[in-house]
Amino acid sequence: MKRFLYYAGLFCLTCIIISCGGSQTEKNEKAFADESFQIKRGTNIAHWLSQSGRRGEARAAFFTEKDVRYIDSLGFDHIRLPIDEEQMWDEAGKRNEDAFALMKNSLDWCSDAGLRVVVDLHILRSHHFNEGDKPLWTKPEEQDKFIMLWKDLSSFLKEYPNGMVAYEPMNEPVADDPEQWNTLLARLIDSIRSWEPARVLVLGSNRWQSAATFDTFRVPDNDTNFILSYHFYEPFYLTHYQAGWTSLKDFKGKISYPGQIVLDGTTPDQKRIYNIDTLEYMMCKPFAMAEKTGLPLYCGEFGVFLDNFPEAKLAWYSDMISIFEKHNVAYANWNYKSTAFGIVDDEGQATPKTDILIGKK
Repeated sequence: MKRFLYYAGLFCLTCIIISCGGSQTEKNEKAFADESFQIKRGTNIAHWLSQSGRRGEARAAFFTEKDVRYIDSLGFDHIRLPIDEEQMWDEAGKRNEDAFALMKNSLDWCSDAGLRVVVDLHILRSHHFNEGDKPLWTKPEEQDKFIMLWKDLSSFLKEYPNGMVAYEPMNEPVADDPEQWNTLLARLIDSIRSWEPARVLVLGSNRWQSAATFDTFRVPDNDTNFILSYHFYEPFYLTHYQAGWTSLKDFKGKISYPGQIVLDGTTPDQKRIYNIDTLEYMMCKPFAMAEKTGLPLYCGEFGVFLDNFPEAKLAWYSDMISIFEKHNVAYANWNYKSTAFGIVDDEGQATPKTDILIGKK
């Protein structure tokens, strides 16, 4: 009898613990379900499920729950998660289950930590923002495939609350005619709305999501579940100095910011003066559209390649954050974990710009 009473009591205690407990993920998902998707500062998880040759254990080890906890501890409230078609699906459109499992892990870790996530379909087999040939704009079947990829993503991601996960349809569209992007985007939005009427979508303009092209960008009316997104890497002489994939890969000029961008410059663009007012003016089109539409604004990428001119680099970051704060622009720097742009180095140590990004300087 005593043994029976012992086990009966243990069973009741277990039931109480389960009923009063529940996982942190469940608690946070319930909290997110009661909230709108609002973000302020974040970072891009680049070179993991996008633009990376890592697979297997190396890919799994590159970004872990420890990283999510660290990002949260720094004071960021979200991550932008780039994913590539070639990592997530085979050429027949079948899921690569290992990649989807990693994506799910990251979302669950973010839920546990209370972080929101922008899932960004970064590169398609039919569209790479830096490649010349982009079949997405010339082959209707590729546009159909693009819609189907998002249908599959939606079926996988829709379990996450609208207050936690937002969708970014495509990173940096580059069409010859902006109406090609406007038309395809409108079609995709109609499709997503038939699956998920209230999911927040992060939308950017044609030609690398540039601030300069926002006047060619057509945002559908009568839908408030949008965030307007632009990317900003100006002045290019500073942000991409000697970047190997650009025309500046062999450039040897001396860079300064603020002031004349190339101190020994010889051409008009090299002699141009850049300062906080210049940068703010270059963002005026997104500011105007946000005011006109009443939609929130997001700079989903900005950053400086390497540390060639550290004083100029930190001054630029400081001015960028000041502009974002002034105009109520949410932001995610490019990126979290790489020597080239990262807020942590290859040893996982924070870089000097981190305090600026989280508002401590």
